[in-house]
Amino acid sequence: MTFPALRSALLASIALVPAPLLAQGQPEPDAIVTGNTIIVTSQKIEQRAQDVPITISAVTGERIEDLGVSDLDELSNYVPGLNIQEQSANNPGIVIRGITSDSGSSQQGPRVTLYYNGVDISRSRGSYQTIYDLERVEVIKGPQATLFGTASAVGAISLISARPREGFSGEITGGYGNFDQTLLGGFLNAGSDVLAGRVAFEWRTRDGYVENLSPNQEEELYAQDQLGVRASLRYTPTSDLTIDLIGTYDQQRNGGTPFISGTLPAFAGAPGGAGNAFEDANLGGYPAGAAALGDDQLGLDREVYDVNLTAEYQFADDWTFTTVNGYREFDSAEVFDADGSAAPFLEFAEIAQGHQFSHEGRFSYAGSNLRGSFGWNYFTEDGLQNVPFATEEGTFLQCLTTLFGAPLVPGVPCVAPDGSVPATGVTALVTGGAATAIPYASLFENQGQNDSYSVFADVTFLASDSLELTAGLRYISEDRSSAYRTVVPDAVLSGAPLIPGQVDTNRETFTGEESFDAWLPRFNVLYRITPDVNVFATVSKGRRSPVVQQSIALQLVPEETVWNYEGGIKLASGGVSGSLGVYYQVYDNFQVSVEELDDNGNPTGGFITQSAGSASNLGVEAEIAVEATDWLSFFGNVGYIDGGIDEDNSFAPEFSGARFRLQPEWQAAAGFTVDYPLGGGTRLFATPSITHRSRIYFEVPNSELTSQGPVTLVNARAGVSFADDRYEIAGFIRNAFDEEYLLDAGNTGGAFGIPTFIPAEPRFFGVQLTARFGD
Repeated sequence: MTFPALRSALLASIALVPAPLLAQGQPEPDAIVTGNTIIVTSQKIEQRAQDVPITISAVTGERIEDLGVSDLDELSNYVPGLNIQEQSANNPGIVIRGITSDSGSSQQGPRVTLYYNGVDISRSRGSYQTIYDLERVEVIKGPQATLFGTASAVGAISLISARPREGFSGEITGGYGNFDQTLLGGFLNAGSDVLAGRVAFEWRTRDGYVENLSPNQEEELYAQDQLGVRASLRYTPTSDLTIDLIGTYDQQRNGGTPFISGTLPAFAGAPGGAGNAFEDANLGGYPAGAAALGDDQLGLDREVYDVNLTAEYQFADDWTFTTVNGYREFDSAEVFDADGSAAPFLEFAEIAQGHQFSHEGRFSYAGSNLRGSFGWNYFTEDGLQNVPFATEEGTFLQCLTTLFGAPLVPGVPCVAPDGSVPATGVTALVTGGAATAIPYASLFENQGQNDSYSVFADVTFLASDSLELTAGLRYISEDRSSAYRTVVPDAVLSGAPLIPGQVDTNRETFTGEESFDAWLPRFNVLYRITPDVNVFATVSKGRRSPVVQQSIALQLVPEETVWNYEGGIKLASGGVSGSLGVYYQVYDNFQVSVEELDDNGNPTGGFITQSAGSASNLGVEAEIAVEATDWLSFFGNVGYIDGGIDEDNSFAPEFSGARFRLQPEWQAAAGFTVDYPLGGGTRLFATPSITHRSRIYFEVPNSELTSQGPVTLVNARAGVSFADDRYEIAGFIRNAFDEEYLLDAGNTGGAFGIPTFIPAEPRFFGVQLTARFGD
């Protein structure tokens, strides 16, 4: 893109209100907002947003409420360079600048650090977090090893909950909408300047938006029933010492994920292909396999427990010591129908368990010409991913052989055009009536124990009033151990494992372990052109940990490294603030998840990690916010990404030239906020907005079949408040024009040649009533 094109992109975009913030995992950085300028003290000094020499977008809890956003995936539509796909609470995919972190394997490290109150919660199956009663959400782009640890290979997301404060206050909100949406949430805060407590909660339920025609299933697909509760305690015995203790509980009892087949019909007259995703489904599951899968019903049962203890002590005028400690435990079980049809063909469950502990200590110094921090971190996690498989032998063999063009019993389809399953009669045919059904079950499990130890330092030198130079370095040492076991009995009908290529470990657990270390630097320069306009440049290195990939054999997948080069300009003057940045990233040993094949090229139903060689990424991001009057403001953003696996890739030619999965080339958002006083303590508020995303591919290598074209969504929240904001009534609408688009495609069924398709959310609307009381 030429410079005039970049300039036009900035001026044409009405950018998003999130302004950059610097986050270092402090217990509660104070933010002072004057117009569109945000002053932060996250490094124990006051800094204007434009004085931070890295690219960070932050959205306050108030702005999240204005937008009518209820989940992180919705919020990502308003942050350039961020895309979050929530296939389920058990399987979120987080994408920063086109790079995805979503592997469920306990043996593989994440690329994106998800922080909750300063503690790493990045493990995919344990990372989902509801976003009620938050102080803000910060999205930190580019490698940030010295600030957020080794997992932030391409960036980090930091969730910071609202802290207890002095006084007595509370809020309660109830809501109702289409699909029988219900909401009950709020908080209660009480305390003094020495001791204060806060309890917040949110309970959301919703009917599924995909009807399941199967008589075996009681609940519609994508039904929602989730509860979050958080209790916080703040102790401030002196002005120099602050201690925060936070406990969180999250629970999901959600309906099944609608993996809808584009090949096998759901009912008579159902259209074929991906369009089937927007019709009723017929996902029967396999009740006879309940003992193996853990349930006869499709759906997710998940619980997360989290405890965080943070202390900050200012022991001298320029010195502060901070310690951040956290423990997190998760246990989830999800039963899903991977073939996307009524046939008891590919029925799976995923049981993910894990616990994590983190300790960090950090000394910070803030002098007149020098500031910085140094410290240490210890992080340990122990987890497993257990994947049971259940089917009926005759049905499986008939469906599988039919898909490969050589049916076991000619003339008998897997699923008939009317949605019935003739294949269920094959067992009786091949046994001469000796058996009508032969249940089959197998089990695959990977385990991971990861321990990391690191030390870090970050120093900023104020060379002059206009020039700041920053350098940081983290050294990390890792011990990674992996384990693998399977239970794969021979089938009665075939006398061999039902899925070709799968191997039984005879309940033996195979283990492997390795140790690694790395140095991860960053360098920043910030120059003030005027008091209102700054330019910055950054060079930083990111790293995704090597994979100790243990199955029957041990395979070491080398570490993925990225060098990030970016520069930009930030401004804040009066009622206008904005930024424009350009970045270029170079990857070595880019890791991809691919279908596992046996020696004959047949799918085993599993996925493994391998290196796809080199990759690169070029992007541009622009944001601007305009406060037109004291009651009207505009916001918007635009992001452009041209990235993928390098062409002419001799190392892995099948990936050559492929775009990264879940990466749109263009992403944009725009809107405005009205907050108009009507008099007598009454005000009118409204925030309509529009978001756009260009085509994304769900798999690498890319396929048009498993992709989604451009998506444009219109959303709004508006209402009236009374009695000086004591009471409020608001309406919301998301996806106002009920656009049909895919959330995901391919999935486990794709490994067997029958890709499945997941429809994204339809139009949601409703009304919410809020009452506030206290100080």
